[in-house]
Amino acid sequence: MITVIDYGIGNLKSVVKAFEHLGVPVRLSSKPDDLFRSEGIVLPGVGAFGEGMNYLRKNNLDQVIIDFIHKGKPFLGICLGFQLLFSSSEEDKEISGLDLIKGEVKKFDTQIVKKVPHIGWNRVELVQDDPLFRDIVEPRFFYFVHSYFAQPEEEEVIIGKTTYGSYNFASVVRKDNIWGIQCHPEKSSDTGLAFLKNFSEVVNKWK
Repeated sequence: MITVIDYGIGNLKSVVKAFEHLGVPVRLSSKPDDLFRSEGIVLPGVGAFGEGMNYLRKNNLDQVIIDFIHKGKPFLGICLGFQLLFSSSEEDKEISGLDLIKGEVKKFDTQIVKKVPHIGWNRVELVQDDPLFRDIVEPRFFYFVHSYFAQPEEEEVIIGKTTYGSYNFASVVRKDNIWGIQCHPEKSSDTGLAFLKNFSEVVNKWK
């Protein structure tokens, strides 16, 4: 069973529906017992960094997430959920992130790119092979909606990069059993569904 964390921000139900479409057992929950009993967890979300972290901390979900990851089970952060994996964000500088991956979330500079947020289809170029991209062939286009991008401290955690204007930012990361993706696989047609299917298969193998 995969649990999508219910913390009231953004595209939660669309992620659940994508897994349901794939025939993957899934539930939407914020109950710690549900999360601990899961084989895999997905943290999606659309919205502000501070709002997301404050909700997780208020409901002790930050510690639940950390404990789950320490058990060695697969975890996937999507969009805001991806950004919350990092140490901090320029969006809410006084609020620390989960700090599971060292690095900072930074805002696109409108002096460098004409349009912020970055919205639309864009390519993910792999810099490392990863099971979540199994059988997803070039060109790998996903749907993006974001004003901030992650800048990991360690280059080796970067699985894929995406070019937007003069930026070439980390759009997919992995550290051990933690994956994060900036774009929205649940809105990325067959390519995104294949990505989520691959995550579910990784979960099954890690049981």
